[in-house]
Amino acid sequence: MVSFFCVLTLRLCLNVFYPNASVYTTSADHLPELMPTSQFLTAAFYKFVDLPDFEQRRLPLLELCEARNVKGLILLAREGINSTLAGAESDIRAILAHLRSDPAFADLQHKEAWANNPPFRRMKIRVKKEIVTMGVPGISPTRMAGTYVKPQDWNALISDPDVVLIDTRNDYEVELGTFKGALDPNIGTFSELPSWVDQAKALEARTGKKPKVAMFCTGGIRCEKSTALMRSKGFDEVYHLEGGILKYLEIVPPGQSLWEGECFVFDERVSVGHGLQQTSRPLCRCCRQPLPDGATESPLYEEGVSCPRCINKTTELQKSGARERQRQCELAKKRDTAHVGAKMPDSSTRA
Repeated sequence: MVSFFCVLTLRLCLNVFYPNASVYTTSADHLPELMPTSQFLTAAFYKFVDLPDFEQRRLPLLELCEARNVKGLILLAREGINSTLAGAESDIRAILAHLRSDPAFADLQHKEAWANNPPFRRMKIRVKKEIVTMGVPGISPTRMAGTYVKPQDWNALISDPDVVLIDTRNDYEVELGTFKGALDPNIGTFSELPSWVDQAKALEARTGKKPKVAMFCTGGIRCEKSTALMRSKGFDEVYHLEGGILKYLEIVPPGQSLWEGECFVFDERVSVGHGLQQTSRPLCRCCRQPLPDGATESPLYEEGVSCPRCINKTTELQKSGARERQRQCELAKKRDTAHVGAKMPDSSTRA
């Protein structure tokens, strides 16, 4: 059966928009009561832990995932692991059990979601400098991260007028939704956050003391680093939302929620709302960013080729290739087959 999507992103587009592919952190928690007949289990996990042999771990782990027919992405770096995987339940649980048999990952926590269609078409393991790219040497989430705040206690914290609330996500994510009263750094990538922090007037000391800071992101990983960054800059009271926005949306009732809008997720659901219910938000297949309201009516939008955000960021050659890819996807859909494309050379060592 053809899934509701076709994976038609050009390799060239990925190279343009995601050369580091390092912010791939999101997934919902396990909701069996919502999707009891779902076939595919998605597991999202990360752990900051010193991995001196991270490069040597890649091939055995890839072979295991391929043997189990598990698809998705794993990022490995000296600072740890970051991944989202999907497959049959028994295979995903086997991968998780294998990881936890390693003392480095014995206490690995993961989030689960179920899907009727496969969220990924390939298995990739990439070796990186960081599992989430900030680009600031010496930042250690294992030693310097801020204080976790559980979702049920989050409203009280961010309602405190003395707390500066910061959304650490990219601008196109914030555009879809955020917490009431949150500051938007208006950054295109997470690595731009440190510069914003240095210039933000809202973070200037008040009466000789730096303000309390609360930070949030999709699933939690970016806040591990961003709160560590804040502490390295002398902020003593730094908090972050445990489990990220997704955990908050899962357990906080809409009537009590301070969240406004949708939450972008880095998979084929595109975005979710309260209760982690999938929305109808479309996705640009070239830049892999969510389409804002009305974008499909724009003359700059061409399905599978461009959107108002990315039309000027690809060459005509890239657009031509994208059109051919889109044509092949549409033909595959008519034949009731999935169009995946040829297996690309591995790029796990790209910086």
